[in-house]
Amino acid sequence: MSSAQSTEKHTSTEQVCRFLEELDRAKRRYAETSVRRRILLAERCAEEVAEAAPEWVDLACRAKAIPPGSPQRAEEVFAGPVATMRYLRLLAHALRGIETRGLPRLPGKAYRAADGRLCVPLLPTGVLYDRLALFPFKVTARMREGVRQENLNDYLAPQYRTAGPRLAKTVAVLGAGNVSAIPLTDAFTKLFQEGSVVLLKMSPVNDYLGPVFERVLKPLVDEGYLRIIYGGSDVGAAAVHHRLVDEVHITGSVHSHDALVWGPPGAERDQRKSANRPVLEKPITSELGNVSPWIFLPGEYSRRQLTFQAENIAASVVNNVSFNCVATKVLITWKRWPLRSQFLDLIDAVFLRTSKRRSYYPGAVQRYRRFAEVDPAAELSEFLPWTLLRDVKPDEKPQFFSEESFVCVLVEVALDASTPEDFFRSAVAFANKRLSGTLCAAVTHPAGFRSRLSHERLLQTCLGELQYGAVAVNHWPGLMYAMMSPPWGGFPGSSLADAQSGIGAVHNTFMLEGIEKAVLEGPLTMFPKPPWFPSHSHAERVAWSYFQLYHRPSWTNAVKLLFASLRG
Repeated sequence: MSSAQSTEKHTSTEQVCRFLEELDRAKRRYAETSVRRRILLAERCAEEVAEAAPEWVDLACRAKAIPPGSPQRAEEVFAGPVATMRYLRLLAHALRGIETRGLPRLPGKAYRAADGRLCVPLLPTGVLYDRLALFPFKVTARMREGVRQENLNDYLAPQYRTAGPRLAKTVAVLGAGNVSAIPLTDAFTKLFQEGSVVLLKMSPVNDYLGPVFERVLKPLVDEGYLRIIYGGSDVGAAAVHHRLVDEVHITGSVHSHDALVWGPPGAERDQRKSANRPVLEKPITSELGNVSPWIFLPGEYSRRQLTFQAENIAASVVNNVSFNCVATKVLITWKRWPLRSQFLDLIDAVFLRTSKRRSYYPGAVQRYRRFAEVDPAAELSEFLPWTLLRDVKPDEKPQFFSEESFVCVLVEVALDASTPEDFFRSAVAFANKRLSGTLCAAVTHPAGFRSRLSHERLLQTCLGELQYGAVAVNHWPGLMYAMMSPPWGGFPGSSLADAQSGIGAVHNTFMLEGIEKAVLEGPLTMFPKPPWFPSHSHAERVAWSYFQLYHRPSWTNAVKLLFASLRG
């Protein structure tokens, strides 16, 4: 990032210490804050989001070289103000349920899946006109073993039902630099859902948003419950190792996580891991990278269905110049599928007609050179081409599967199997065993696939076996990040020594514990065109319509969103 984009702020060690002392003095008072007061704080932050949103989007677009009038501006609206406003509105709704009845009100009745697991609806939420605004999607939480209908209430907002005085902690949140809502919603999760005060460190990549975030968070800063710091790894280290920091939350790469927990690579780190002696001996939660798979089931598809799904997958790569941990990295197909070449051609066609964009994230050109297998002598600009590599052999090129590239390269793996059903089982096993990370995965199936009972059972079995925190059917799992009511984090079971895609989860505005994974389901095609598709010519108008609906929920704004969507 150029110096023109950075605020070049740097918080001194003395300031970090002073901020932590202020938070330490405020945390007991925050622990005793009423639910009503927390609702008011969330609503005040929402109003600050509304005031700051235009400047927020303009700054992000300028930093990422998105020109005025470009439909790409919609990404910054959705990934910043829209996601943040939606979180705050859903959070306030859940807190009102706690205030009036002691529990958040779930949007639907829980039911048993075929394998006996309890499933709990999380979307539509029952508020914010979701049945219209997010039609036709639904999201269900698949609960862990032991969660039953009769004890489900025990897993709802347990932190708000603790007997005796609440104990607040001080959490250092190391913010992400790629998606602007991440630092805010991570901080809000720790504050409002876990009851902690927060020291938020901005990433140097997007610290230009610091003044905007200071406005958004002003209600919490004024109360003494949050402080913001700036700088590089030295500032982060001073914060997380300080005696007044009780816990740490990090969003970033697994390499950043391991450096924080175990120290720099080398023999000493290896010894620490083997002896389970981390450098940082504090509770740590995290959301880390992922080699995100998309399993495409073979079968009969119409030209329209294939075209839609090709842009669907391409959009997951193009969004935010592929600097997302949810960007699809591995497309898994059946080697014998007759439409395979045609489908890959359609993805390439989307890439070819989608304008190149500036790769603003540090190290992108070097990573592209390595992952796209470009001649070392070839000259590359920051405007890298969207790239699909076909029929990549996992044993010959393991780097594509063991490391998230964090750059605009998609690889296709063609698995051989005797039948489409065997392919599905093999693809699930491949994703679980061969790909690094456990954050999210996608599955696309033909339109008539679920009409056969055996196929429906196979689908449910495979969805249950996928070891990912978020699984999407026919759509990009990144949608679940923006929906905010599902949890967002890696599959349960990671550890500090093997963090995978992280430990714990954020968002989860119903405050429902005991979730194994969230499953999103949607149709094979949609009308109107989704505003996250790169070919949507009025995407920014749709994005701001969503924002207005969440800022001021009303039928009038819901109808305005509908008309804006129809112009795609």
